[in-house]
Amino acid sequence: MVLKLAAMASVTSGQEFSAFTVSKALKSSRIKRRRRRMVMVVNAKGKEDNRKQLQKGRNLSIESIQAVQSLKRAYYFSTNSNLDSVFRSKFSRLLKLDMLSVLRELLRQNHCLLALKVFKDIRKEYWYKPQVSLYDDMIKAMASNGYFEQVELLCIYLKTETNLIEPETDAFNALFTTLITFNLSGFAMEFYGLMKAVKCEPDRLTFRILINGLESMGESSASAILRQDAHKFYGQSLEFLEEEEDEG
Repeated sequence: MVLKLAAMASVTSGQEFSAFTVSKALKSSRIKRRRRRMVMVVNAKGKEDNRKQLQKGRNLSIESIQAVQSLKRAYYFSTNSNLDSVFRSKFSRLLKLDMLSVLRELLRQNHCLLALKVFKDIRKEYWYKPQVSLYDDMIKAMASNGYFEQVELLCIYLKTETNLIEPETDAFNALFTTLITFNLSGFAMEFYGLMKAVKCEPDRLTFRILINGLESMGESSASAILRQDAHKFYGQSLEFLEEEEDEG
């Protein structure tokens, strides 16, 4: 009897141990599966975030995205002949809006010299028409990355396209802000002259940006010329120069 009870106890103990072992294994398996799912979710989210980062604030077509990637690979890792081939096969076939999207995306990513090469190609297109706002974006990107020789080249381009420029005051004001920010007072005055040449009328913001900016750089002679013009437009009182908020 005692032996039978001992045997039964031994069996019961073995079953409990086996059940405990199985339970522990199942629990461990569930934890691993849960962790695996979390990793998959994180990875999927990361990929989604990368896509959003590429297209945030822009509507880049698939062709534009492919062109950007191909141009960067060819520019940084291939020969000039291969880059020219990529321009012909991937870029030159794009529609107008896609070409401009590629240019702006390269500027956004600070691939400035490659962007300039793209811009040179765009200037050869039959539909090309200079936009002061685009020049502002390019000059801002170049200056921000220390490419001041390229800034000078862009300024030369813009001056040669005077007869094609649309008289857009807001665009000129943005350009003046960029030039003043990077202490390019000479170009600021040149483009003020260009602004008048294309019969684009300056507003209060124009004079506030230029006069205050030039005076902050000690350019009193240039500022005096602008003050004379401001008086012609707005009379003797130039109180608006002291305003801090931009005109909406």
